Amino acid sequence: MTDEQLVRGFEAADLEAFHHADHVRAAWWYVTREPLLAAIARFRIALQRFAAAKGKPDRYHETITIALLLLIADRRREGEPWDAFAARNPDLLKWPCAALQASYAPGVLESATARERFVLPSVPD
Repeated sequence: MTDEQLVRGFEAADLEAFHHADHVRAAWWYVTREPLLAAIARFRIALQRFAAAKGKPDRYHETITIALLLLIADRRREGEPWDAFAARNPDLLKWPCAALQASYAPGVLESATARERFVLPSVPD
């Protein structure tokens, strides 16, 4: 499946399976094609719509969504294709995401606050 096919299926909520690595790939696509704030806004809306269409609106997590987009934006290289990005960043592709866990104190990502609104990273002690 091409990047564009993945994103079209994601935006239309037509995908049967949409695993964590697919989330990262779609987010990478937005970040490579939009200014960062526009990519965040567009991806958030699409992910919320996708979760609602699958009958799981409560699965949406604001902090995880935005933090992953910021990590992707920070790590991407201009003109780098998805396969190369993925090969360099395996810690972003597996769930639970090691890069997120390294950026937040224990319990923060599990909190209702982090699910509902973006919480800045808080490096664990």
